[in-house]
Amino acid sequence: MSIRLRLTAWYTGILFVTLLIFSSAVYGFVHLYTYEELKQRLVQEANKIGYTSSSVALLPDRSSALNMEAADLYVQLYTFYNGSIWRSGNMEFSGLQFENPTVDRALSMTKPGEFKRFSFNGASFIVYESPVVETNSRKLFGWLQIGASTRTIEQTLDRLQSILIMGSAATLVIASTLGLFLARKSMKPIGKVTEAAEQIQKGTDLSVRIEYDGPEDEIGQLIGTFNGMLERTEGFYKELEDAYAAQRRFVSDASHELRTPLTTIRGNVDLLQKMWTEAPGERANMDEETIKQISVEAVGDISDEAKRMSRLVNDMLSLARADTGQTFELDPVPLQPLVEEVARRAHFLEKTAEWHVGELSVLNGVYVEGNKDYLQQMLFIFIENAFKYTPEGEVSLDVVLYKGQVGLRISDTGIGMDKDEVPFIFERFYRADQSRGITSGTGLGLSIAKWIIDEHKGSVEVVTRRGEGSTFIVWLPVVFAPPLE
Repeated sequence: MSIRLRLTAWYTGILFVTLLIFSSAVYGFVHLYTYEELKQRLVQEANKIGYTSSSVALLPDRSSALNMEAADLYVQLYTFYNGSIWRSGNMEFSGLQFENPTVDRALSMTKPGEFKRFSFNGASFIVYESPVVETNSRKLFGWLQIGASTRTIEQTLDRLQSILIMGSAATLVIASTLGLFLARKSMKPIGKVTEAAEQIQKGTDLSVRIEYDGPEDEIGQLIGTFNGMLERTEGFYKELEDAYAAQRRFVSDASHELRTPLTTIRGNVDLLQKMWTEAPGERANMDEETIKQISVEAVGDISDEAKRMSRLVNDMLSLARADTGQTFELDPVPLQPLVEEVARRAHFLEKTAEWHVGELSVLNGVYVEGNKDYLQQMLFIFIENAFKYTPEGEVSLDVVLYKGQVGLRISDTGIGMDKDEVPFIFERFYRADQSRGITSGTGLGLSIAKWIIDEHKGSVEVVTRRGEGSTFIVWLPVVFAPPLE
């Protein structure tokens, strides 16, 4: 059973119980009120009766009898002395008779008067019975019975019962119909939520949003939450797609980078194997000196390519750590000895450009929250990159302090690049098309450097122009520095 039908059933059931209780209360109140009113009327009329008594019988006066008949009441007087009975004219005409009481019953009455129900020829009556006592002797003289037909009351109660039943039934039908309509209207947004969820399950469109212009009730809050969940799901899905695309690109580029050194190594191994397994007579035009020279060159190529693959694997391992969210411990690091050591060791790097180091004394007493080894690795990446893309000219390193940050500036006068390439240089395996295949490298260095900078809560600034060189400024937040003079 759907929620709409269950809500309607619950609503109808509660309404049915409410109408049943209300109708029963109304019917009971009207029933009690009408019968009590009739009883009070009988008592009042009994008290108005005047008597003319003799030693023979108990008789009402004429006016009282006429008034009783005019009020459609039935009066019967019974005399205990001789058992004579007087009945009103309407009783004589209809043949109606009340039960004659016994003396014992009259004497055992605990109240001045009692009521009893009486049926005659299918008609119901209510009868008020009261003993008649002599005024002087206070002796029991007779018995007064006044009755009234309850036909009108019963007809009224039957009509009321029919009205309550029909009205309640009509109310239930109308309320159930309207309740089902309102339930469908109220649950309609839930249907939209279901449709959107089905579309998400099928994977057709994650940009679906549920339009809702109703009040901010529970359904409105549910739809708002669901739309927010859809938005986050769409964002996660797009991030996942981008991650998969980057992973595929990473695997493709890694395969490309590894294929070249593996091919070189395999070719040299095949050459060495062929030379050293052939018989001496089969080595055409090759003396021992030539074979030795070729072997040394082949082993050198194998060594270079192995080193290149080792660097590539190490770089990929660093990036894998970054992808898994691994971090490193950060401690206050004095920058002056760190940068001076990097500058000193940079003299021994393979290079064709001149190496210049600016004034580093401004770093005296300057500390950053970082990791010494990773900071050195980051600086060497930028310096090696500058040497790699500067076949002639100069590469320089200097520092600058500005508003609580320290800038480590590496500049070169190399080949530079176009401005539209700057957003991509920190992507993995990215290298300018003009240098790919010409300048050696894996294209992972700047990606690693960017990860190190981000872990140190720093930033990097790039200024470059094609044919004029590039400048990288790494900005790191300073945790302690002496006051500037």
